[in-house]
Amino acid sequence: MRTIPLLALLSVIVSIGAADHPIAGADEHTPSRAEYFSWIDNTNEGATEAQTLANLAFFRWLKAEYGMQLDIYAWDAGNLDTSGAYGTMTDERFRKAYPNGWKPIADAAASFGCRMGLWGGPDGFGDTEASEQARIDLMAGLCRDYHWALFKFDGVCGDLRPEKQDAFVRMMTECRKHSPDLILLNHRLPLGKGMPHATTFLWEGAETYIDVHMANNTPATHHRAKALTRGLPPKLQRLTEDHGVCLSSCLDYWDDDLVLQAFNRCLILAPEIYGSPWFLRDDEFPKLARLYNLHRRYREIMVDGMELPEARFGPHAVARGDGNTRLLTLRNLTWEPVRYRIPLDATIGLTATAEVEVRRLHPSERIVGRFAPGKEIEVEVAPFRALLLLITTTPPDEPAVEGCDYEVVQDVTGTPAVLRLLGEPGTTANARLRPGSWPAGTTVEVKAIDPVHSRGATKAFIIITLSTERMNPLRFGGKPLTLPVHRKLADLALVPVPADAEALYEATCFAADNNALEIRSLTRAGATRFPAVQASRDAFLHQEWMPKRGCWDHFAFDSNPSTVFRVAVGDRYRGGPGVATGPDRQLRIDLGKVQRLAALIISGPHAADITGTQASADLVTWTDLTITPGHDQATIALPATAIRYVRLDPKGCDPSEIATVDSNIDRSAWRASNLFTAYAKHRATVARSATITQPEAAPGSRLCIALHGKHGRDGAWAAARIDGK
Repeated sequence: MRTIPLLALLSVIVSIGAADHPIAGADEHTPSRAEYFSWIDNTNEGATEAQTLANLAFFRWLKAEYGMQLDIYAWDAGNLDTSGAYGTMTDERFRKAYPNGWKPIADAAASFGCRMGLWGGPDGFGDTEASEQARIDLMAGLCRDYHWALFKFDGVCGDLRPEKQDAFVRMMTECRKHSPDLILLNHRLPLGKGMPHATTFLWEGAETYIDVHMANNTPATHHRAKALTRGLPPKLQRLTEDHGVCLSSCLDYWDDDLVLQAFNRCLILAPEIYGSPWFLRDDEFPKLARLYNLHRRYREIMVDGMELPEARFGPHAVARGDGNTRLLTLRNLTWEPVRYRIPLDATIGLTATAEVEVRRLHPSERIVGRFAPGKEIEVEVAPFRALLLLITTTPPDEPAVEGCDYEVVQDVTGTPAVLRLLGEPGTTANARLRPGSWPAGTTVEVKAIDPVHSRGATKAFIIITLSTERMNPLRFGGKPLTLPVHRKLADLALVPVPADAEALYEATCFAADNNALEIRSLTRAGATRFPAVQASRDAFLHQEWMPKRGCWDHFAFDSNPSTVFRVAVGDRYRGGPGVATGPDRQLRIDLGKVQRLAALIISGPHAADITGTQASADLVTWTDLTITPGHDQATIALPATAIRYVRLDPKGCDPSEIATVDSNIDRSAWRASNLFTAYAKHRATVARSATITQPEAAPGSRLCIALHGKHGRDGAWAAARIDGK
């Protein structure tokens, strides 16, 4: 046997002269550019040189490790302009964040074939001829000196004054002398004479921060269902922006979201992501790179698309490509699997008369088979998921497996390919390496990596050798499933409000947290083995504004009195039942396990005002506690019996530290929440219930409890008794 490197598609950046570009920098048939922008990874305070270099190193690592090419890295708010203010490269705020200017940043991006972009406002021209020219020189200099790729102009800085429209036109004209392909994103701005210079508008005026700006309006199996319901721009217009895919919050099924953004809408910026992609799990980085790589391979032909009839293909289905190669995106927005019959003919834009190969590229990859043109195939789309199909007369010359599902983990020039083979627990398959450009009889070693958070599938655990000439028997570990992976368990029936409703409510409150969504994403991700990923995570967590926001219960247990766990800006957006503001909120503390402690000490402004403290071991029986107030401190005496849970009325106290008088107590498992009301102010009035027996669950499964209707923000909650507890 010999192991050979399998070739990946090479990415080529072509520089085109100004004469080849329209006034807006692109047109409807300009191939997409892969973009990342930094909103939410940095907020209006802006990023820094160190944070940006760490993030660029992350994308350079993705290219080296997985072949992923990023075209544009765009800074968002606060790096030059900020909310309500225009900046310069000489002001104190800029020099503090970027002491060496932007050349090291631009050079770092260029080192892996990437270019920079910038968020800002459309004006900034001041009130004199000199200040007007200074703004033009500043923005044009970015293009001249650093080959800038993108501007995003947003009304957060203010509108373009009518008398400055001519200056705006002069600025954009000068910028495109140096960067003729410069993309200008227009976020809700009336630019007047400058409108022809804008490449895009913000489609639907929508931002996609999951569960903040974009949240589900119907029950679903995950938080991104609303994002998956988004339709299509009129006439499949590509010179618009859909705000990309948020990789900061509620990350489950981000890949379905990205498939629709990149292959379904396929706008001028695609794939487009923002936030903190370093919050993904280690096993998800290959998928991110794979989607970028597939899009790059076909982006030249995906500029042409056709919307498919909903009655036959489901909502917002699109086929892109040419007569020989079609990429189809389908989706299922229901609770049950849906099967679609796909004709391999002109119905989907396929005009070739040669035999075609059909491959499923997402959610997992599979060679469906080879078919005569005009045949019809059937595919299944799982509930609240997307599906991507490749139908082509010229299959890609890349590592692929026949006979089972698989994922391409690595396919980089000069290194052996790494595939992950997929199968249901306890099943068998016969598989072979898809014949490629290598000689007949070649065998290729395929590494099967240990499973991490598999979604209903178990990965092969062994290193196998696949041949191109014969089928190879595979067996996937685990106990065979006897029931469908996705199944309805019960209907919830109206019942009297249970006597222990308060305990059920408290169980929900203590199971939940009020941490920033980004912190929840980091918890989901777990530890990383990649230094580049860790460096970007650290850069996010070490920003100066993080402890000021106080949006992480860790700040109450970090032995640092200068950090505070607070409601912060959340109160401005959160009201109504269940999420309290001001005096209605309770502070809940989970000690991680049932244990005996002498007392808790809570420090912070207004700690002396704390009242109504109780403790419990089981959330059913609560004991009133005695509080001894001090200066910005409260000592809470705990009962002689072992307890785990403490709840109290903070009365305006945002704790800087929650500690104990006992020595050698490990607080690493301690948790706190600070937004949920007391049950006495939020009593249950209606209850629904069902009793189920769960004989088996596929690896990675979850229990979904769907409650239709309008119940107010956090006006309903779910809890379970398991074996009576």
